[in-house]
Formats: sequence, C-alpha cells, structure tokens
Amino acid sequence: MIDLRPVLFVIGVLICAIAVAMLVPATVNWLSGREPPEPFSIAAVLSIGLGGLFVLANRGTVHAFTLRQAYVLTFLAWFAVPAIAALPLVFSELKLSYTDAFFETMSGVTTTGSTVLVGLDSMPRSILLWRALLQWLGGVGIVVMAIAVLPWLRTGGMQLFHAESSDRSDKPMPRLAAVTAAICVAYLAVSIACVVAYRIAGMTLFDAIAYAMTTLSTGGYATRDSSFTVFSAETQWVSVVFMLAGALPFVMYVRAARGDWSILRDRQVGAMLLILAVGVALLTCWLYWHGGRPFADAIRLATFNATSIMTTTGYASDDFGVWGPLADGIFFYLMFVGGCTGSTAGAIKIFRFRVLLIVLREHIQRRFMPHAIAQRTYDGKPLSVDVVEGVMAFLAIYFMAVAVGAVSLGAFGLDWLSALSGAVQAIGNVGPGLGPIIGPAGNYASLPDGAKWILAFEMLLGRLELFTVLVLLTPRFWRP
Repeated sequence: MIDLRPVLFVIGVLICAIAVAMLVPATVNWLSGREPPEPFSIAAVLSIGLGGLFVLANRGTVHAFTLRQAYVLTFLAWFAVPAIAALPLVFSELKLSYTDAFFETMSGVTTTGSTVLVGLDSMPRSILLWRALLQWLGGVGIVVMAIAVLPWLRTGGMQLFHAESSDRSDKPMPRLAAVTAAICVAYLAVSIACVVAYRIAGMTLFDAIAYAMTTLSTGGYATRDSSFTVFSAETQWVSVVFMLAGALPFVMYVRAARGDWSILRDRQVGAMLLILAVGVALLTCWLYWHGGRPFADAIRLATFNATSIMTTTGYASDDFGVWGPLADGIFFYLMFVGGCTGSTAGAIKIFRFRVLLIVLREHIQRRFMPHAIAQRTYDGKPLSVDVVEGVMAFLAIYFMAVAVGAVSLGAFGLDWLSALSGAVQAIGNVGPGLGPIIGPAGNYASLPDGAKWILAFEMLLGRLELFTVLVLLTPRFWRP
C-alpha cells in the first residue's frame, strides 16, 4: 500500500501557498477601496485551515519520495491547486458555480486560457489579477515540473530532455535545486522585462502586469473580452516577442546569463521558428490575396495569431475564425505543435516531432537498405530505444485522447468542429478552439457542465504529459 502521508503533507504546503497568493488580490481590493476584499480573505482563511490540517496531521513524514508517491503527488498537486483557487470565484460577486470556477482555475493553472467569463472589461480588477497570477504561477510550475519531475517519472520520452539538460555535465549549475532557483529568477526577470516593454508600447500599468504574466506563461488570459484587438500594432509585436520567449527552454536563459549562447544554435529552437515562419507566410498570403488585407496588416495579424496558437498562448488580435478554410486548417495543425521542451508551452512539443522524424527517416532508409546499420542520434547524442518507445507511445496516446475527448464532447451536443477543436486545444493547453461557439470570438460559458468537466480533465491530462495521469488509472499501480 502506498504511504500517502508525505504526499498529503506537501499538498497541505501547496494549499497554504495558494492561500498566501490569495492575499495579493485581497490587498489590491483593500487598498483601492472600490471592491470588497472578503471573497479572497474568506477563501484564504479556509484554505490555510485546510492546508494547515494536512501539514499538522502529516508532519515529520517527508523523507525521500518513492516513484509511486511521486506520481500521486504530481497529480494531486495539479488537481488540488485549481480546486482551492476556485473558491474566491465562487465567493465573489460573479457568483460562479463551482463547475465554472473550477474550469476557470484549471484553465489558468495549466496555462490553457479557455474561459467561461464574459464582461472582462467591467470585471473587478482583483478577479482579473487572480486569473493572471494563477497562470504566471502555473507557468513557472510547468517549467520546474518539466525539469525536475517528469524526467524522473519517465513520462512520454521526457527523459530525453533530462539527458539533454539535467545531467551533471550539462547543468548550468551543479545541483538541481540551484538550477530550479536560477530558472525561477530568469522567469521573474523576463516577466519584468515584459511589463516594461508593454508599458513602453502604451499599456496601462495594470494591463502591462496582467498581460505580462499571461504572455510569458503562454496562458492567454486577457483583461478585455476582445483580447488583443484593442491594443496597438506595437503592443502586438511586443507580445509576439515574449510569447516566443515563453516557448523557449528556460534553462537556456540561465546558460545565456552565464555566457553560454547555445540558444542561438539550438536545433529545437530553429525547428520551432521554421514551422512558425511557414505558417505565417501561408496566412499572410491568404489574408493579402484572399482576404484583401493591406500587406502590413496581413503580416502582423498572421504573425501574432499564428504565434499565439502555436505557442499555446491563445490570444487573438482578430477573429481568425472568419478568415476562411485555409486559415482554419493552418490554425488546427498549429495547435498540435507547441514550443520547446522546458518551456511554458503545451501541446506535443518540438523535440517529439524531431524524434518522430528521426525514426521515420531510419524506417524509410531500411526499405531500400535493409542491412544498413544506422545509429539514431539526437543532436549528436545516442537516442536510446527507451526514449523512442516513450515518444511513440506518447504520440499514440495523445491522438487517442483527442479522439475520445472529441467523441465525449459530441455526446453533449457540440458540433463536430467545436468538439474536435475543443479536444485538441484542451489536450494541448491552447485556449481558443475553432467555430462560432469556442472560437476566438466566443468562449466556453454556454457549454454543458459535463463538457466543462471533460475539458478540465483533458487540460490536466495534457499538462501532465498524459502518462502521469494514466498510470494512476492502472489497477496494478495501487497493489503492494
């Protein structure tokens, strides 16, 4: 039997940490005097009480975690945080149902960006700040998980990233704790740079802070119903830069700070930029010749929205749902791409596509050279069978999860485009789907509660790289 006491102790600490974070919007309300701080204050007190009980009841039990305990902890942590973070939304003047509140906070913590809220322009600033803060905290949590947890759990080939950037010889610093701390500092520094850039581009201070937190985390929560359509062209180009910054491996920022500029020649980064460039070129031509847009507007709209979808940020500077069938197809495929490993972006990620291409190339070569001996390498390093099997299994489960999710959403009455794109965006943590209901001009408020729970589970499933959740559903996992 798995000893859950160490797991519950850590969960209690996390709940208390979220309670402390609730004091930030509560303080903003108290200082402004325009909005009551009670929703966040009451939620914080309840959360500290619950978290404190877990901590006191299980103190002294944390030593070294076993592999099974690590799986349980990873899942429970990413479930408990949005479950507790939903309380202020339930207690607030919005009077959200717990289903809607949980959907909103799960979307926030996993940096998905899907929302059930309308009327953001007139919404209390404390709510807008809380949503942005959840995405910012979720973003740094994703990076730390990708570097410290998932490689250990051998989740879907994530051990390849472990081999690339977490071995002692490759670490920018000798210990994992030091690497994690350095990455958090880099995350904060780039966030501050984003705030400054937004302010220079013309945003108000509040918008600059809120959008910076949701840009670098590739989350996409906005402070306006119209997302980015109300902001200047300069602001949109700033956003493109920092969305890409969020999709890069954060360990490379640490290396750059220490004089190692390997980021400039990293093949994973190059592949991501190449895919984006192709998508932008196609969309620009389509908007210019088919849509009749001026060339400058076409290239800006194509670059911003393609970057937003590919990096799984989910902003929109235009209703690309009405751009036409070619644009729909391009955006649909970009939803699968994501960013680099060790970034805040979701979806499949570039390194898995590269491994897939390596395997396909070898397989094709064997068709006409059956006796050839070829060593699989990834950036000059041997590619183990274990890594290849992990990536292939991940891809198979990924598309199965999309199919099951789409069918499940269809059972709740969604049309095929909404159901399919909704499943793809939820697994990939993208945000907007396609179609009039959940496209860039819509949201998820009108969906049935059952569909929202399915989407919330898929957000969690995608963020935890699938296998972390699926392992827990295996009966043998729980046997002694």
